[in-house]
Amino acid sequence: MSISFCCLAETFDPAREAQFLVDGPGVDGCVGQCAAVILLAGDDTRAEVLLAAGARQVLIGEAALLDSGIIERLVAKYGKERIGLAVPVRNLAVDWAFETVSNADFKVVTPSICEPTWEVLRADGSGTGTHAEWWIGQMVERGAHTVLLLADIENDSDLNLCAGLVEKLGAQLWVAPRTIKVPPLADWIAFGQVRQLALRPDLYQQRETWQCPANADEVIEEAS
Repeated sequence: MSISFCCLAETFDPAREAQFLVDGPGVDGCVGQCAAVILLAGDDTRAEVLLAAGARQVLIGEAALLDSGIIERLVAKYGKERIGLAVPVRNLAVDWAFETVSNADFKVVTPSICEPTWEVLRADGSGTGTHAEWWIGQMVERGAHTVLLLADIENDSDLNLCAGLVEKLGAQLWVAPRTIKVPPLADWIAFGQVRQLALRPDLYQQRETWQCPANADEVIEEAS
C-alpha cells in the first residue's frame, strides 16, 4: 500500500516536492509552482485571478457554499482538472425534541439525525448544518475534480465517515487535519482508508513514518 503526501502550507518552499498552498499575500508570485491553491474564502473573481496567473488547480471553499454555480462556471471556463473543493468539516451536533402530539400517553424523544454526520464549515469555522457527504457529492457532480477534506478524525464514527468518502471518491480525495495538532495518522490510514494526506510542514517532514506499507498492518494487529 502506497500513501501519497502533499505539504499544506501558507508559504511556498521550492524544496518541497508537492504543495497545497493556502491563498494569502505571498501566493501570487509562486501560484504556478504548487499543486493547488486553497481558496477558503473569496469568490470566483479571486479564483479567476489565480487561474489566469497559472494556478494548476484552485480548491474552492466557502464560495461554493454561498454560490453552488461557481464550480460549473469555473469548470466551463478553465476545465475540470483545474477546479476542486476545500471542505472543512466537523461532527454535526445532535438536537433532541419531545414529540407529544401523536400519543398523549407518553412522550417520544427524537434525535435530529439518526447517525453520525459531518457538517460543512464556513471559512471562519462556524457551522452551516449542511451534510458534508451529500454536499460534496453535489459539487463533484457539478464538476469539482479534487476534494480536500479538512477534518479532525478522532473516533470510530469519524473513521467510518472517512472510509465511506474514500470509497466514493477514490483518488479525488485528499485528507488533512483541520485543527488537531497530533493526528492519529496511522489509524486514519489503517481504518479510515486514507491514501492521500495533505499535512502541515512539521508533519510533512515526518511522512516516511506513515509511508511504510507494513505500518497499517502493524496497527491492525495491535488492535486485534
